[in-house]
Amino acid sequence: MTQDATQDALLELLSQGHGGVLVTLKRDGRPQLSNVTHAYYPDERLIRVSITDDRAKTRNLRRDPRTSYHVTGADRRAYTVAEGAADLSPVAKDPYDETVEELIRLYRDVQGEHPDWDDYRAAMVRDRRLVLRLRVERAYGIPAGANRG
Repeated sequence: MTQDATQDALLELLSQGHGGVLVTLKRDGRPQLSNVTHAYYPDERLIRVSITDDRAKTRNLRRDPRTSYHVTGADRRAYTVAEGAADLSPVAKDPYDETVEELIRLYRDVQGEHPDWDDYRAAMVRDRRLVLRLRVERAYGIPAGANRG
């Protein structure tokens, strides 16, 4: 497999599901891991995750935006680790602000339609939600179907 084909196969794994493990760095340099739900946008090489303002991962990313995101294939043998620097949206402050609109897009891309968008919009503000955007700079792992020897 060429390097480009390997990268494509690794990135494809990000599109095969919506769950993964977000890795941020604690103040002391140790990793902090969080199970999260994501949507991957291959045309932009971008992962989006809905997070809350008061969580450790958010504080860690504000201090040090370097992050990794780990996903596995259904067989748990194939895996991808995507690395990059996190970009955080503003915290949702109004049910109709840009952050809430981006959260709605993310929700739709993962879950489909919500039964009550007005309730969802209010919850995003109440929960102090924001969007983590991880532009994939590098990916490594073992792509699906790779020969392990």
